[in-house]
Amino acid sequence: MNSAKRPYLDKSHSETYKAMVKVAAENRKATQAAGLDDALIELLNTRVSQINGCARCLSTHAPAARKAGVPARKIDLLPAWREIEDLFTDVERAGLHLAESLTLLGESSDRGRAAEIAADVLSTEQISAIEWSVILINSFNRLSIASGHPPSEKSYAAEEKGAS
Repeated sequence: MNSAKRPYLDKSHSETYKAMVKVAAENRKATQAAGLDDALIELLNTRVSQINGCARCLSTHAPAARKAGVPARKIDLLPAWREIEDLFTDVERAGLHLAESLTLLGESSDRGRAAEIAADVLSTEQISAIEWSVILINSFNRLSIASGHPPSEKSYAAEEKGAS
């Protein structure tokens, strides 16, 4: 439950939050211009949100990944992506390496290896767009966790309505 001691940061500093949303929208345009599809970005958003334990962002991005065409099997097995070589594409694996290296900063970060893997299959523009996406979802995760945002029911309601 939200309280004065734990304010919803997006409400108490709404102009700052709106600016973050604008940056995210601009970044989505940049990812598309770089030739990256929404399915990849939503897969990465889901993985970062899993690592950070952000229920609100998971409840938004896992359904968005499905809507963008990511198979349920990939989402279900996402935490074990390193163990399943034939399920994830080289581009997805490169993006996941980058995502984890920028999210798990305090742990034994695999930053150097992630950059090498990414450079083998992605352009500099694509790497930059992915890194911006990861930085932004990490920021949104932290905002939602700090605010105590509950999971979103809206994404699931839309999915259930579409299934019936």
